[in-house]
Amino acid sequence: MEKSAATAAPVNLTVFPIIFAISIVHLLNDSMQSTISALFPILKDTLQLSYTQIGLIAFAMNITASFLQPVVGLYADIRPRPYILPIGVCFTLVGVVTLAIAPNFLVILLSVIAMGVGSAVFHPESSRVAYLAAGGQRGLAQSIFQVGGNIGSSLGPIMTALIFVPLGQFGVIWFTFAAVAAIAIQYYVAGWYSRQNIQPRRSAKAKSSEGRTSLLTQKQVTAAIVILVFLVFSKHVYMSSITSFYSFYLINDYGLTVERAQMFLFAFLVASAAGTFFGGPLADRYGRRNIIWLSILGTAPFSILLPYSNLFWSGVMCVCAGFVLSSAFSIIVVYAQELLPGKVGLVSGLFFGLAFGLGGLGSAVLGSIADATSIAFIMKLCAYLPLLGILAVLLPKDETVRGHAV
Repeated sequence: MEKSAATAAPVNLTVFPIIFAISIVHLLNDSMQSTISALFPILKDTLQLSYTQIGLIAFAMNITASFLQPVVGLYADIRPRPYILPIGVCFTLVGVVTLAIAPNFLVILLSVIAMGVGSAVFHPESSRVAYLAAGGQRGLAQSIFQVGGNIGSSLGPIMTALIFVPLGQFGVIWFTFAAVAAIAIQYYVAGWYSRQNIQPRRSAKAKSSEGRTSLLTQKQVTAAIVILVFLVFSKHVYMSSITSFYSFYLINDYGLTVERAQMFLFAFLVASAAGTFFGGPLADRYGRRNIIWLSILGTAPFSILLPYSNLFWSGVMCVCAGFVLSSAFSIIVVYAQELLPGKVGLVSGLFFGLAFGLGGLGSAVLGSIADATSIAFIMKLCAYLPLLGILAVLLPKDETVRGHAV
């Protein structure tokens, strides 16, 4: 009995050093990725790019990660490979170096595709590490992991103002130091990961042979996953409209300089990071379904008012929208992992892939619409996306999902 208790104890132990380590790598990874959107105002002027081409740059990176992440996650469920973690960051390093010296639109596309491959490896496997290290605090662990990425993304506007405006495109080369640091940390994390008792995913047939009774039918699980996909769509297309085009909106409609417009975007991204951090603990306490619908639908008043506000209130609405909206994604991932027990990698890859894919597709489509209409029209069009949050009330209750995951 003593041996059994000792073996079971680590299951509920939250391994914070590992969670913080992958959060730091998430920060470094997403700060390198944010160099792409941070460069948009510089590239538009120096290479004479259209809004459509800017949208295609974001699309190229995101769609690469979107397609590859579920594949990486599914493969890792069957045959985990811990040391793929530092290898993934090597692709990002190649992308950073290439982006710094890219002479034209085509080479820029190739560089961001390499960074997309790096993200495809990083996100599902690192999310799995967060799941393994979470113990009984999955919402908190995913939020800590996610907030690193949000902080990294929030550095983009600061980089534009402090690095890329004075140094230009070649300033990206400084982020090779971030890539090297991320590789070293991922090597440490991979060592811990390899020492865990990671079993390949059991088949549905094996589970049923153990007499496991599911609280949800396959149809209910499928319906819940579809709803979560719609929620991810509403969140990330709206986020894409802000991260890719809000600074252009402020420059065109309010006459702001590039540097000052980037400060508004920085405030939005910092608020998003804060929302991500608080979302996990709130969901652990008040219920995941409750926080999911409150986060998505609760953004609507702020997003709808934003295009009709003056400069000050536009900034306030933007910050509020970022804080409320970003509390949902880490909870959606945990909720989906419990809907599909034993498929942590696949779920992480699928939802991170959706986030990247929908964000990239949104950038490409919105860029084309902006060329045909205006940036102000994009802000008004996307403002209504958070209303899709009403669909979250159709999700199964937390108690049912947790019972299903046992």
